[in-house]
Amino acid sequence: MKHLLLVFLGGGLGSSLRYWIGTWLTSEKNGFPMGTFAVNITGSLLIGIILGFALKNNSLSQNTVLFLATGFCGGFTTFSAFAYENHVFLKSGDLVSFAWYTLASLIIGFAAVFFGMWIVKLF
Repeated sequence: MKHLLLVFLGGGLGSSLRYWIGTWLTSEKNGFPMGTFAVNITGSLLIGIILGFALKNNSLSQNTVLFLATGFCGGFTTFSAFAYENHVFLKSGDLVSFAWYTLASLIIGFAAVFFGMWIVKLF
C-alpha cells in the first residue's frame, strides 16, 4: 500500500506540473503542441537522471524510484496526448507536422534519456 501511495503522490505532482507547463507553452496560434513536446523531452531527461542515480551504486531507494520515476515522471509525461496530437495532424492532412513531431519526439526523447544517464556517470 505504501508503494501505491508513493506512485499516487508522485503522479499527482507530475500531472499538475504537466498541466501548468502545457497551458503555459502551448499556443493555439502556431498549432505545434510545444507543451506536450517539452514535458515529454524534459521527462525523458529526468527519468534518465533518476534511473542513472538508482543504478549507480544503488544510490536511490526503491521508494524514491517509485515516487520519482514511476509516479512523477509517469504523471509528468504523456504518451496519450502525443498520440492524440499526431491524430489531429493526420486528420488535418498536415503530414509535415506529423513527421516532424513524431521523429523529433522519439529521437530527442531517447537522446535525453541517454544524456541523463551519461550525466550521472560523470559524477
